[in-house]
Amino acid sequence: MHNNHAPSSRTQQGDTIDANNDHESNDDNGSYSLSIMTERNQALAATVYRPTETVKAAVMIAPATGIKRQFYHNFASHLAAQGFGVLTFDNEGIGESLATDLAKCDSSLISWGRHDMPAVLDALQDEFPDASYHLIGHSAGGQLIGLMRNYDAIASVFNVACSSGCIKNMDMPYKIKAMGFMDAFIPVTNFALGYTPSDKIGMGEPLPRGVARQWREWCNGSGYIKTAFGKSIHTHFYDDIRMPALWLGFSDDEIANSKNIDDMIRVYTKMPVEKRFFEPKDFGLSSIGHMRYFSGRTNAKAPELWQMAVDWLNQQQ
Repeated sequence: MHNNHAPSSRTQQGDTIDANNDHESNDDNGSYSLSIMTERNQALAATVYRPTETVKAAVMIAPATGIKRQFYHNFASHLAAQGFGVLTFDNEGIGESLATDLAKCDSSLISWGRHDMPAVLDALQDEFPDASYHLIGHSAGGQLIGLMRNYDAIASVFNVACSSGCIKNMDMPYKIKAMGFMDAFIPVTNFALGYTPSDKIGMGEPLPRGVARQWREWCNGSGYIKTAFGKSIHTHFYDDIRMPALWLGFSDDEIANSKNIDDMIRVYTKMPVEKRFFEPKDFGLSSIGHMRYFSGRTNAKAPELWQMAVDWLNQQQ
């Protein structure tokens, strides 16, 4: 039994859903709020989605950099309706997990992987005992698994738009935009404000300076987090992880292009990976990109995309 998170404060789902993410609040879906305490003594805001019937398995949805948990509401509700227990969360410094002035927040990508994600996995096991446990990672959520001390509790991984984000592998003209964000916007705003207001340019929530700084450093190298091995990271589990994984990518994703997905997969030296790379037109869609896999509108038009996640989870039972 894992007891390193605070007792749950169970109230019906009352989160404000960002209308820009076309996700709706549903007070009747069996979801409730949870506060999870990390080893850094930081409380993370989380939401639990509990199936009405027997729990097939339990899933933590690890978010992309700077993306609030409400973004995954419709997807999590869908999984719960299919019989899976689900937990979504805000990383420290993001959304409702920001407990101080952002300029004073000292979280980082490393602390997200080393402290936040393991605490969430512990909480998932407490909420759904005697289940198998799975991780669905979106972008950074799939990149940081190798920092989790309790990774061996994860039976499988389903990654979406997860890649190294290596700038040199990006195509023009997006490469110029990425260079401007990483090499100008981040260092200038970190210096001037003490954080990166990435929301001002449509890049999710404002980011703690340590998160933005590591994001910049790692995207300017190869293998993303591998850039930090032997420097800011001396202990990790990327060479030990062996659970099966399915990685999805899309041709109109300018960040997680095929080269960058392969670049990230190589960091997990022993993970047995099945990679599927699609074009939006394969599903009758004009775009999917880096974010739209989780959109309720995408699911309405192409339900087979979310069904891939359901099928994958069912196959692991």
